[in-house]
Amino acid sequence: MKPNIGISQEHLAEISQVLSHILADEFVLYTKTCNAHWNLEGSNFHATHVLFKSQYTEIADIIDTVAERIRTLGHYAPGTLKQFLALTHLSEQIRGKNDSNGFMKELLSDHEAIIINIRTQINRLAEKLKDAGTGDYLTGLTEYHEKVAWILRSHLI
Repeated sequence: MKPNIGISQEHLAEISQVLSHILADEFVLYTKTCNAHWNLEGSNFHATHVLFKSQYTEIADIIDTVAERIRTLGHYAPGTLKQFLALTHLSEQIRGKNDSNGFMKELLSDHEAIIINIRTQINRLAEKLKDAGTGDYLTGLTEYHEKVAWILRSHLI
């Protein structure tokens, strides 16, 4: 049964497509953060290892809420690696070393790319597509990524 929530079916499909891209970005970021956690080396291993674990745990929760938002809007969330790689704005490549600075620079770049992408969607969702709820959700998601970006930048000084 299709949702009857005051948003046209066409707009719901478009919103779900935007969210599918965000879900793919979050999944790739999650994978890269797990990789950083698992493969980290260096003198500040313990503190950074713990930091990356807290970040990938938070991202796992975000992945779930984005997918559930897509389902709430009456569409199916992408759920395969092939789909995620086709939809993501991020690269799955790691360009740095297995040290904290290399991983942090790469993850910082990804968080900032997600922030920029989401910012381009918030007003469009609320104004053009008549979905202030998803716009509000994405504002909160942007705030999360901004905070993590700040934390990563602070480590890189």
